[in-house]
Amino acid sequence: MNEETVKNEECVDLPASDFEAAQGKAGKSGKKGKRGKKALMVFIIILAVIVAFTGVTTCITAIGLSSNLKKAQSFPAVETNELTLENYSNGCWNIYTDGELKILQLTDVHLGGGWLSLNKDGMALNAVAAMISAEQPDLVIVTGDIAYPVPFQSGTFNNKSGAKLFATLMETLGVYWTMTFGNHDTEAYSYYDREEITEFYSSGDYPHCLLQTGPSEVDGCGNQVINIVNSDGVITRSLILIDSHSYIDSDKLGIQAKYDNIHDNQITWYKNTVAELNEKNEKTFATITAERATAYAAEFSTVPTSVFMHIPLAEYYDAWKEYEDNGYEDTDNVTFNYGTYGEMVCYGVGEDEMFETMVELGSTDTVFCGHDHYNNYSVTYKGIDLTYGMSVDYLAYFGIYKKGSQRGCTVITYSPDGSISYEAQNYYQEKYSSYYEKETVEFDY
Repeated sequence: MNEETVKNEECVDLPASDFEAAQGKAGKSGKKGKRGKKALMVFIIILAVIVAFTGVTTCITAIGLSSNLKKAQSFPAVETNELTLENYSNGCWNIYTDGELKILQLTDVHLGGGWLSLNKDGMALNAVAAMISAEQPDLVIVTGDIAYPVPFQSGTFNNKSGAKLFATLMETLGVYWTMTFGNHDTEAYSYYDREEITEFYSSGDYPHCLLQTGPSEVDGCGNQVINIVNSDGVITRSLILIDSHSYIDSDKLGIQAKYDNIHDNQITWYKNTVAELNEKNEKTFATITAERATAYAAEFSTVPTSVFMHIPLAEYYDAWKEYEDNGYEDTDNVTFNYGTYGEMVCYGVGEDEMFETMVELGSTDTVFCGHDHYNNYSVTYKGIDLTYGMSVDYLAYFGIYKKGSQRGCTVITYSPDGSISYEAQNYYQEKYSSYYEKETVEFDY
């Protein structure tokens, strides 16, 4: 075969239809390649933006958190009485005194601890410090939601950041404190669970914190008993703190706001606790003079108790509804004490027998809760005072940092005879002079 024949065979023309098909395939292949490269570039750019954004916000959070920690450490120590304490079991304390004991209830502090909440965290620290410094309580009880690790408002999932801010502040002030957990303290998506946050608080770095895990056989974390004991060894009052949990299992993220209830084994624990307190007093009566024992028995055979929790019992709603339906007049079951109904009562979606058990035992005369930030009312229902604490929150409710009617604390005083008095106090009174400038707010009532 000669050279010309070879050339001719190599250069045989394709039919027009085959040629166009080949050209089309090559063009499509090229377009796909270009689209793939563009998609890869877009992905790389998005990834780079996310990495850069994460890096920047992490730096801002670290700097801001450090700044607020310094702020928490800048307040002067509070002049208060040094408590005589005995930790006789996990979650169980005795406070020995023959005088009055002053408790300050705070609730829903909502420290975000992230880059989005830096300013509002600073406001909350300032408010807490001002109220504690003015009231000089013997003990502070926080009824839940110290931390608020909701990322689109706080800028972090790290719930230990808000916890650290509060614990640092309380150690700086030098005031004993404890807490019940709220639904936001340990969100399902936050870094640390209840046991880990309890371990953090009780690690020894914060010796003024009395929080402990409580009995292992009881659901929840931080079920606690704090007894007020006089020099004769008589328990004149017990404070029972109960973990009201968070959301039900089918709503772990809280999107539907379906809240849990007090569990059956907690109610059993409460019932057993009351019986044990009464038994302790009976044994003490046998060790003192008959005259003094008789006098004490009249008041303390059944030890008076106060219960603290975060999420309100359903009876908070039942009581208010009965009062409302009666034209905002007292009924046989309900006596209005003070305060304002500012929003719906968000109680557990299931059923529990906690309130019925309290009525049956006749020990608990007062219940204090938080959770619903605009509610700060107190009513007596079937012989038991149901009271909302005033909230601190600047962060969780949209626009609440501009509002002032609901922000404050509840001052509770226990007398040596076991009686109790309490009142809600608004933060924006002159007596709560703040270390840093106090914000200007609006009042709705």
